[in-house]
Amino acid sequence: MSAGADVIFHDLECGGYLEDLPLWRELAGAGPVLDIGCGTGRVALDLAARGVPVVGLDRDPVLLEAMTARGDGLPLEAVCADARDFDLGRTFPVALAPMQTVQLLGGRSERERFLRCAREHVEPGGLFAIAVADAIESFDEITATPPLPDVRENGGTVYFSQPVAVHDEGERFAVHFVREIVDPDGGRTSGRVLIHLDRVDPGELEAEAAALGFTALERRTVPATDAYVGSAVVMLGG
Repeated sequence: MSAGADVIFHDLECGGYLEDLPLWRELAGAGPVLDIGCGTGRVALDLAARGVPVVGLDRDPVLLEAMTARGDGLPLEAVCADARDFDLGRTFPVALAPMQTVQLLGGRSERERFLRCAREHVEPGGLFAIAVADAIESFDEITATPPLPDVRENGGTVYFSQPVAVHDEGERFAVHFVREIVDPDGGRTSGRVLIHLDRVDPGELEAEAAALGFTALERRTVPATDAYVGSAVVMLGG
């Protein structure tokens, strides 16, 4: 798959989510904000467009390049690094981990690395807000009707992405997508993508963070929609 297709599919599967943006705007204040797992800049660009300085961190340079191009002229900086292992040499009054960033890490030990690293980048009295999808429901593509696909046309080529199954594997969920590309001549390429999301309980996450020096604050919520599950937002004081 080309770099351009990677960006388009990321936008298709994540970029349309708007329900959490009012919360991040509220929490950001005057910034600066560290956006961990920023991808193509869904949250970072929204905040930067409002004049909030943002450092967007992601391990995928292709997605960061897209964010940087879209944010030209905005108070936005891109950092290519793993959320479990980065050192920016500075702290922030606000750090955010939107959507399911914390659930992509690969288990409790990796989550501890993530929290420990984030703790070093949140200033005393600062805030770290982490979104957790804690109401994921399983479904099977054979026995249930999957959600409608997301579709985008770019330069005559059409891109489709459809979640077709979610399997509960105990400590994690397996989310299956079908991605398809139809070129201007009608040629089709199709494939399946598997994404694993850790099962994360907000209370357990708060306890793990407290062991590293964070203080659990009152949680916030992002409501579910027809297309997206809702989130509990764990609020941690630095």
